[in-house]
Amino acid sequence: MILHFCPRAEWDAATATGTYRADSLATQGFIHCSTPEQVHIPATLLARGRTDLVLLVLDEALLPAPVRWEDGDPPDPGGMQFPHLYAPIPVNAVSAVHEWHPEPDGSFRPPDLLS
Repeated sequence: MILHFCPRAEWDAATATGTYRADSLATQGFIHCSTPEQVHIPATLLARGRTDLVLLVLDEALLPAPVRWEDGDPPDPGGMQFPHLYAPIPVNAVSAVHEWHPEPDGSFRPPDLLS
């Protein structure tokens, strides 16, 4: 299972068009994704304290391109790789959407409902 987190407003806009395009698709060529066990790492680094995030659960079989497992930026010292999608996400490839709120200190923890 792979996940992508984004602001609720961006997801709502995607449901109107049928396709989700993260800003990173235009700037880096891919959409950053994570496993349930690792998603809290980039969320805490990039979105600490945000209360408007949702977790998108992606059905890999419905994605328009295969997921590539690659180093993060910066690379993880332990060698952990992250799934990257080099295409927009069709709304129908999202099997579930979950609200995701930070801890009191602003950090995120792995989502219990998906572990």
